[in-house]
Formats: sequence, structure tokens, C-alpha cells
Amino acid sequence: MRNAQTIICEFDEKIFGHPSKTFICKHDINNFVTMKEVSGSCIGIYIRYLYCVLKKTKMVDMVGFMDNTDVGAIGCGSPIERSRAIADRLKRAKRGQIILVPYNSGCHWMLTVLSPEEDIVYFMDPLKRRLCTGEWKNIVDNGIKIHNAQLKRQGRKTTTWKNCAGIPEQKTDKDCGYYVMRYMKEIVEDKSLDFFTKWERRGKTTYTQEDIDVVRNEWAKFMVKTYM
Repeated sequence: MRNAQTIICEFDEKIFGHPSKTFICKHDINNFVTMKEVSGSCIGIYIRYLYCVLKKTKMVDMVGFMDNTDVGAIGCGSPIERSRAIADRLKRAKRGQIILVPYNSGCHWMLTVLSPEEDIVYFMDPLKRRLCTGEWKNIVDNGIKIHNAQLKRQGRKTTTWKNCAGIPEQKTDKDCGYYVMRYMKEIVEDKSLDFFTKWERRGKTTYTQEDIDVVRNEWAKFMVKTYM
């Protein structure tokens, strides 16, 4: 690829609840190949791959995704706009479906899993910090409140947040995006969706480079096959 060249990657509305597109440039690919910071575009492409996995296993009604460009801390609108985006995504979700939300706080990737039927949010931070507080938690809570109000459903006064304390912990300050991709892979490939039981208790597990390379190879093969 030339430095100024970009690859346009379009997404069917079934993936994020609305039609979407992203742009992959040489810089995104170079970073991915050399294990530098993962861009939101690269994560979006991997979600497109995981959606194909869900189709093969007939789990598309069980697991859905949210576009990270609708909720990220930078360039995605005000907090209330992002809360409304979450409510809109939940409105388009299947009954009983969980929604995987990769979130970037500005310099760090985390994974939030929404279970609107249970009024529960599962939180996965590769740094294994405690439950998040502040802006992101408020955005998610308000999005769920808006969704419940639209359905005229009486939800809990406070949505329950559960910390997945046993997730593998990132090793360097560049790993968070790769770890979030691997978390999503393990959730999607588990037909019982028993991820919280697996990751509920704090442990010392981490991913090997081989574990991360599985994700990177899947991304590369799908990218070449689908878009290049």
C-alpha cells in the first residue's frame, strides 16, 4: 500500500445495528503487524470476522456488537449523544442478546458487555483495575435508562456492574487492544456464553504471544480475503 492509500471497509447493518464503514490505511496495518497500538478500524475489522463466526455457529441472535466509533471518548460526540447511541443499539438488539462494546478511553481499550434483559453490565479492563467509575459508567448507565424508558420497562434503580476480575492481564502498555480482541473471540466461541463464571475470580492468567498471534492471524487472513 502507498502511504496515502486507504481501504474502505463497509459493514452490514446487522453487525452494529446500522450501516457503517471504516478506513484502513498503511499506518494501521504497520502498527498491527509490529504489535503497536491497535486502531479502532482494526478492531472493527476483527468484529466483522467474529460476526462471520457467529453466523457459522448460528449464534447471531445471542451475541451482537456495538461500533466503537459510536461511543469512544474522542470524536464520538457528547456523553448524552453516546448514551443515546447505546440506547439505539439496544433497541435494535435481539431479545436476550448480549452486546459487546469495545471502548477506548482516549489511550486505553476496554471491553464492556451489555446484558439488557438482565440489566447487568460486565466490565473487562486488561489492566485489571476495579470497576470503572466516572464518565464511561455514567454514559452506559444513562444509555440503559433511556432504553428502558423507551420500552416503558421498569428497570433497577441502578444497573448492576460486574467486574470480570479473572481475565488475562496485559503485559505491556501496547497490548490492551489485542487483549480486548481476544476476550471477544473467547466469548463468541463459547456457545454457553459462560464467560463471567470463567473470569469472575481474580487470578494470575495472561495470554502468551501465541495466543495473541492467533487473533492477529485471523485478522490478517480475513482482511486479505475480504478487502484486498
